Amino acid sequence: MSAIRLAVTVVSAAVTMSRHPVVRAGIHAVANNPKAREAAVTATRNVAYNAGVIARHIVGRRTP
Repeated sequence: MSAIRLAVTVVSAAVTMSRHPVVRAGIHAVANNPKAREAAVTATRNVAYNAGVIARHIVGRRTP
């Protein structure tokens, strides 16, 4: 599976999950709790950073 196809699959799965009522309730609960909100922000940043690292390993660095 190509990297682009995998990325599209992951994004579409995330969008589908985010529309589920239980997930929405959990997000709402986290948004109302400052400590949980900060933990969620930190976790999201770490996951995004690690995804970028993996993408750079798969695609490689391209210099113009």
